[in-house]
Amino acid sequence: KDYMIWRGGQPLVDASFVAFGLIRCPWLWEHLDAQVKQQVINCLRITRSAIPVYSNWILFSAIIESFFCKYGYEYDPVRIEYGVREFMQHWYIGDGLFSDGMDFHFDYYNSIVIHPFLASIIDIARTKTRSYNGFANRLDTMGKRYAEIQERSIHTDGSYPIFGRSIVYRGGVFHHLSDIALRKRLPVSLHPAQVRGALTAVIRKTLESPSTFNKDGWLNIGLYGKQPALADFYITTGSLYICMDIFLALGLPDTDEFWSAPAQPWTAVKVWRGEDVPADHAMDVR
Repeated sequence: KDYMIWRGGQPLVDASFVAFGLIRCPWLWEHLDAQVKQQVINCLRITRSAIPVYSNWILFSAIIESFFCKYGYEYDPVRIEYGVREFMQHWYIGDGLFSDGMDFHFDYYNSIVIHPFLASIIDIARTKTRSYNGFANRLDTMGKRYAEIQERSIHTDGSYPIFGRSIVYRGGVFHHLSDIALRKRLPVSLHPAQVRGALTAVIRKTLESPSTFNKDGWLNIGLYGKQPALADFYITTGSLYICMDIFLALGLPDTDEFWSAPAQPWTAVKVWRGEDVPADHAMDVR
């Protein structure tokens, strides 16, 4: 019956992640009682009064409408269309990467938000109209290329380049790589077992520091332990749990080759132990 403030800019972001979680796990939604469902719907509708920043935030509005669409409620198709078209027709800059609005920012937001949100939004929109089929095919190609870039960004010890904002999301910056593995849409160049190995290395590296957690068991702000200076102004303790997105592949059954296949080295391991591997090449989408 009670809840935190649900109006304004930041609550739109928070609401979108709630909606995305309920999209990804229908069991959760289906097992809520009628009263709680209505309370959730009422709160999500309140966020329509928030005008998103002209950036990845337009996907926050779109994913909330996609939630309504998926579960058979009245939804605004324009917010979905707007989010998809701005990225797919105006903000794609090449090699699997989108700009975050009008300008490109060298950070991990293509993984944290853009690719996973777009993929889910388009999948849901396709259940209503075939006009999104072309977007789906192009995004699949783009997503595969970005998965290759993400996998090659993981060093032999599970560390990775420290650039851009929100770096304290730890393993959450590999949201896309885990998501595309869950969707079973990895490119042929990446065997599921090598992705498993790479993501496992990231999880171990980002959680191994003795100062990862505070005395009460909550994550400390940082990437490798407690490093509050790495945080942006909008970061709170709650924000840090976006790191959980790296665990998405746990949605695959244990019989899936992602889990059952023998361990395989990822690209950095192959290269730095002297193996001869294919060169990396940029990708053009026509």
